[in-house]
Amino acid sequence: MNQPGFLDLLSFGPDGWANALLAGASMTVLIAIAGYAIGIVIGAFGSWAKVSGNAVTRVAADAYTTVLRGIPDLLVIYLLYFGGSAAITAIGRVFGADGFIGFPAFLAGSLAIGVTSGAQQTEVLRGAFRAVHPGEIEAAIACGMPRWIRFRRIVAPLTLRHAVPGLGNVWQVVLKESALVSITGVAELLRQAQVGAGSTGLPFDFYLIAGLIYLAISTVSGGLMRFAERHFNRGVRRA
Repeated sequence: MNQPGFLDLLSFGPDGWANALLAGASMTVLIAIAGYAIGIVIGAFGSWAKVSGNAVTRVAADAYTTVLRGIPDLLVIYLLYFGGSAAITAIGRVFGADGFIGFPAFLAGSLAIGVTSGAQQTEVLRGAFRAVHPGEIEAAIACGMPRWIRFRRIVAPLTLRHAVPGLGNVWQVVLKESALVSITGVAELLRQAQVGAGSTGLPFDFYLIAGLIYLAISTVSGGLMRFAERHFNRGVRRA
């Protein structure tokens, strides 16, 4: 039996893998978005702890960023997936369940990406806040703005103006990290490429296609980040 050609693999026909690869690409984007969203929430609290928190919260935030930026992301995925599975299995045995109970792979991957990217986003947001001129915040205080309105109208927009480029870089890292989640069995893009390579004996073709899809997602993401950067820099005079 003849092996399908490169274009045949990209088709939706009987020999094509387009449906599987598109489903994998969609799962990749979903994992990346979920992990990034978790990370930005962690980053917001972490940056607040470093900038405005007390000694205890600053030490905790420093410890978090130091540890999570210092260990491999793959190790974090292993710890969350297998550690979570062990915990759920132990809880299940208390209630009479038998056998191994696996931690949801999608949740494990999203949480792992979230806690690792959160360490990076903490530093991005902290640095962006430090870049805001103190006089702009002092002017809002002098005008009598309540804290929440001051944050919404002054602090958050000015911080995001400085943070968007760094947050865009973190997103690109998160997008690549999503490939590591394939080790938990999630049918994301790299996992689908591995299955296709094993089924057809055409590893180069499938990994090349996966690389092109990752590049396409990254290119679109870069365009969206540039749009966001222009949006938050409206009215800024450039040298």
